[in-house]
Amino acid sequence: MKNIINKIVKGSFIMWQTKIYRAIVFTMVIVFTIVSCNSKKENKRMQTFSGHIVDVVGGTIFKGEIKISEGKIISITPKENVPDHYISPGFVDAHVHIESSMLIPSSFAAVAVRHGTIAVVSDPHEIANVLGLEGVRFMIENSKKVNFYFSFGAPSCVPATSFETSGAAVTVDEVRQLLEMPEISHLSEVMNYPGVIYDDIEVLQKIEQAKIVNKPIDGHAPGLSGDDLKKYVNAGITTDHESMTLYEAQEKIALGMKILIREGSAAKNFEALHYLIDTFPDDIMFCSDDIHPDDLLDGHINELVKRAIQKGYDLLTAIKIASYNPIKHYGLSAGLLQVGDPADFIIFDDPEQLNILQVVINGEIMAENGESFIEHISETPINNFNTQKISVEEIAVEAKGKHIRVIDIVPDQIITKQSVQPANIIDGYVESDLEKDIIKIVMVNRYEKRTPVVAFIRNSGLVNGAIASSIVHDSHNILAIGSNDADIVNAINCLIDLGGGIAASKNGILTHLALPFAGLMDNKPLIEIASKYKELEMLSKEMGSNLEAPFMALSFMGLLVIPELKISDLGLFDGVKFNFVDMFID
Repeated sequence: MKNIINKIVKGSFIMWQTKIYRAIVFTMVIVFTIVSCNSKKENKRMQTFSGHIVDVVGGTIFKGEIKISEGKIISITPKENVPDHYISPGFVDAHVHIESSMLIPSSFAAVAVRHGTIAVVSDPHEIANVLGLEGVRFMIENSKKVNFYFSFGAPSCVPATSFETSGAAVTVDEVRQLLEMPEISHLSEVMNYPGVIYDDIEVLQKIEQAKIVNKPIDGHAPGLSGDDLKKYVNAGITTDHESMTLYEAQEKIALGMKILIREGSAAKNFEALHYLIDTFPDDIMFCSDDIHPDDLLDGHINELVKRAIQKGYDLLTAIKIASYNPIKHYGLSAGLLQVGDPADFIIFDDPEQLNILQVVINGEIMAENGESFIEHISETPINNFNTQKISVEEIAVEAKGKHIRVIDIVPDQIITKQSVQPANIIDGYVESDLEKDIIKIVMVNRYEKRTPVVAFIRNSGLVNGAIASSIVHDSHNILAIGSNDADIVNAINCLIDLGGGIAASKNGILTHLALPFAGLMDNKPLIEIASKYKELEMLSKEMGSNLEAPFMALSFMGLLVIPELKISDLGLFDGVKFNFVDMFID
């Protein structure tokens, strides 16, 4: 009996010891976990970065240390022993149509951030022309899903003119609704400058809505000068990105405008305007306006900063133009490396090479050594495509005169010229004249079935095949150019089947890139889109094109507000006289 009692007591003691042991172990695990989590949280909350700090607000570069906590800069102190790299505010694209990159906003951010871009001032004008407010809201909502600064404008000219057919119209009341949204920082480019000059009521009412809420108004005034320019500026318009000559830019600055030096895939104005960096550093910004996927893969605003530095301009000034100026002008919430600011900055090496080592947004490292940490976002496509295939017979041009007006492409510019050429008449029809580099250009309405508009264009270089696109500013109907009718029709019908995109047809063989988001964008990884785009671009050059960016150049042949001769789904248009003209002269 005693032995049994001893065993029971001993067993109870062992059990008691085991429970205590287990409790101790369990408690230690909990404590370790809490300490570990707190340590990780502390590491995430408190971070330190040091290097040569580029202070664009104070106007100095100094060795120092930056401490950040909870995504904010809590201190900046001088420090002698720092790494041999630079820390500066991130870059801002002061004016871009994201749609031209063929990427939805979240995908655009994932690429642009690798190049040191932390913010863009975006005009959703392109998707608005296709889908109206639904398209603008899509861009805004998608942009909120990633850690990147997007500042959108309220499209002011949808449709851009009354001389074309768009998929939607943005009314004065809808502009007012947009401008009241916190995501909308400004009234987007007032492309209808004749409307301002000649007191178009609707244009002026849209401008007035921006004034009421005290938001800046973007301009778009190519070649405008003298009294007309003064009236345009006096209407309250604050910027222009269309200056092509130094004199033009200087005249606009003298009247109080800010000049955006543009270097996109089609329009390239840096070489003509970089002299402004020395003379008017507070009055200029950098922008891309329209940039295609292959170019975005290679670089963004960082390339303009680099080129400015390589030309001998001051590092501090170049970075201020790329960050401080647009952030202040548009009232962006992005930080400028000041205590209390959001922890937004980039780290780069030698200024002349400007290799981006890290990009920090709201205290998070979003890119490092060329790798983006912005996640891929899946979205359901939205579109507006309602037309029917065309036939070769529909683009035949019956000869009604011996001479024709021809659209003359100007390399690396979005303007065109016009010339009068002898019509190449064969069996009563006007045909392409390959020896003179004159070929057909065809516009097809994408929103309803209508007769195609056909004209002729020069200086494309195409001699064997056709290219077509549904990215055609501003209404985004389908536009094609080609050396023969069969390939033109083949490329156009391919896009109708796809619901938009870009395509090339050579001897009846098609190559294409589908763009299911409004016929303008996709959310596939950039490398896939850029690869297919590059393939199409190379194919167009195999067909003879001598244009640096054939599809980008094509996209501007329907931009009626840019002189001189353009095409819409309603006819051939004179952008100087601002009216339709007959193709035949006599």
